[in-house]
Amino acid sequence: MPRKPIVGGNWKCNPATQKEVRSLLSAWGQDGSRSTWDADKVDVVIFPPALWLTDVKSDGMAIGAQNVSKTGAGAFTGEWTADAIVDLGLSWTLIGHSERRTKYGETDEDTAEKMAKCQEAGLNVVFCIGETLEEREAGKTDEVNKRQLSAITTKVKDWSKVVIAYEPVWAIGTGKVATPDQAQETQAAIRAYLKSAVSAEVADNMRIQYGGSVTPENCAELITKPDIDGFLVGGASLKPTFTDILAAVGPSPMTAAWPKFQEKMEKEGCNEAAIAAFKYNYRQLVCKTDMMIPESKLDPVDSLPELENIKCKPDPRLLKKTVILKLN
Repeated sequence: MPRKPIVGGNWKCNPATQKEVRSLLSAWGQDGSRSTWDADKVDVVIFPPALWLTDVKSDGMAIGAQNVSKTGAGAFTGEWTADAIVDLGLSWTLIGHSERRTKYGETDEDTAEKMAKCQEAGLNVVFCIGETLEEREAGKTDEVNKRQLSAITTKVKDWSKVVIAYEPVWAIGTGKVATPDQAQETQAAIRAYLKSAVSAEVADNMRIQYGGSVTPENCAELITKPDIDGFLVGGASLKPTFTDILAAVGPSPMTAAWPKFQEKMEKEGCNEAAIAAFKYNYRQLVCKTDMMIPESKLDPVDSLPELENIKCKPDPRLLKKTVILKLN
């Protein structure tokens, strides 16, 4: 059975204000961006800063924490438990991100204890692994990844609740990206390790993300590799074009169908405002929503061929809903 791709957006300690958060979420939704990708084809999880965990909501996207305590409830100032994350109604957390390991001294043993707590709570985990530049240049990439993974193999009872994110530390936020062949080679080795250390079934079903300066420009080639099952995106997840990455991984019917509709409408003399209105409403139908553009929100249309003269005849449901809008 094919593995369903998964894309994560790790906001880290960004944006700076709630206003910027709202602006970003609005940008993702404006002009029907949600309809360019299909939630049936790709899972999407956003990891915002902890203070905004319950404020961030976006259609088709799950929300997760960036960190989790290795303890239960108690006198642990500044921590939050796996049980508390679940109680908030969230279903995901990151564990072992390189910034937690290198900047805050998180050890393999710490990640193992955190994984155990998440398993007990039924919390899904994106488990991050990856080597530094020095380790790669020393030929220790596979050794590092195996060491980091071996810390959790005995703690995991339900592997369906684990996603692995391979993030070469030297490529995170640097603009440097592992080539598609480098990423594929490393992630194939990770899958091979899981096969030997756990089981062939777990290895075959494990979703392995690539992370490290992923952008809309480089993701399309990366996702074609057989052992790359999605991405953990950093800086690019803070931009309106994040949805372009989602569309590259799990394109919606809109992505393929719209150019044909646009071409036909242009040939029939429809002006830009009319095409834009039709496109918006078509996107809304793709998203399976009944919210259409109200007449008061439409830009003036100087001319529009009569309906019966338009040769472009798409889905009748679309025409029925769209044409009732009066294009002034």
